[in-house]
Amino acid sequence: MDEPIKVLSDKCVGCTLCVDTCPSNAITMKDSVAVIDLNKCTLCGACLEACRFDAIVIRKKADTGVDLAAYRNVWVFAEQIDGTLQSITHELLGKGRELANDLGMKLCAVLLGHNVGDKTAELIRRGADIVIVADKPELAYFQDEIYAAVLIDLIRKHKPSIMLCGATTMGRSLVSRVAVAVHAGLTADCTGLAIDPETKTLLQTRPAFGGNIMATIVTPNHRPQMATVRHKVMKEAGVDPAHQGETIVAEIAAAVLQSRARRVKFVPETGTTQNIAEANIIVSGGRGLQDPANFSIIRDLAQTLGAGVGASRAAVDAGWIPYSQQVGQTGKTVCPKIYIACGISGQIQHLVGMSSADIIVAINKDPDAPIFKLATYGLVGDLFKIVPLLTREFKKALGK
Repeated sequence: MDEPIKVLSDKCVGCTLCVDTCPSNAITMKDSVAVIDLNKCTLCGACLEACRFDAIVIRKKADTGVDLAAYRNVWVFAEQIDGTLQSITHELLGKGRELANDLGMKLCAVLLGHNVGDKTAELIRRGADIVIVADKPELAYFQDEIYAAVLIDLIRKHKPSIMLCGATTMGRSLVSRVAVAVHAGLTADCTGLAIDPETKTLLQTRPAFGGNIMATIVTPNHRPQMATVRHKVMKEAGVDPAHQGETIVAEIAAAVLQSRARRVKFVPETGTTQNIAEANIIVSGGRGLQDPANFSIIRDLAQTLGAGVGASRAAVDAGWIPYSQQVGQTGKTVCPKIYIACGISGQIQHLVGMSSADIIVAINKDPDAPIFKLATYGLVGDLFKIVPLLTREFKKALGK
């Protein structure tokens, strides 16, 4: 039987039970015999259970042959930009250390780049037992195609049990390619990771349905178990100068480093405020600002406080501010000490990205705006009067 599912015409009596049961509407009747549309069928097996005459046969999938015991250790992708390790790497090493200890395995950091060998000591001091380094000129700048090819090659050679990556622009672009190639499951934007004490599988927790529920996902039959982790939700690994580790310099074939694209030039964004992913204070603006020029009052307050400038999706979609400053489910997840939302109504997409802030200050003229339900302090009024007033008072208080 070449087809994954087949109707045995000599046994089918045309009762239509399978037609009524199929959730995909993939079954129709022709000449009193069930016919299955393979383009619609999902092989869920509902028709097989409904058929009383054993007229439907589903071919069992071949055993994948994955030897779970052959996969060892917890890997962390060590994200670096221009030779500087990003803080998400330290966060992943902290959680990775816990997972590795629970499994009785080693923690391994994977570092890709050029002239980055001096960063291995920092990774070891942060808890890595092994650092795998791929140091090549072709890896000097992040290109998802080359980086993914290298990571795929390393995974196939070393067989990690768990692979963690930051849910950053780089991480999201990279790890999805890798998961497809190595036939692994991938859980995106995790906010919690733990080891099941009975099965020893990775429990991957993430918000679902706009943050209304938390889903825990497992990958019991494939390896590695892969997850991206949101920034600022896990504690950074501490520095232990006495921790010892091993460095492995990876041999990468030239063919793996080939890419269909090349970097022509890099034009950095210009700005005077800090990266919102790292900021302890963030001042964000939304549709209530009415015009892109009005973001100047947001920037004034942010500059006074030494804060980052954020924005809602509506402001970004309108072209008022770059995407790199978007806070929310489709932007950046932030966890500042203080988050000041100006003219942001508080749709669930935005709340998911900033709800972990220690203190939330909301400024909106609509007293029924959803953001006030989450805010620590709420100011109902005209932001064009309130924000400049706050800026002026903070300048006085801070001696500026």
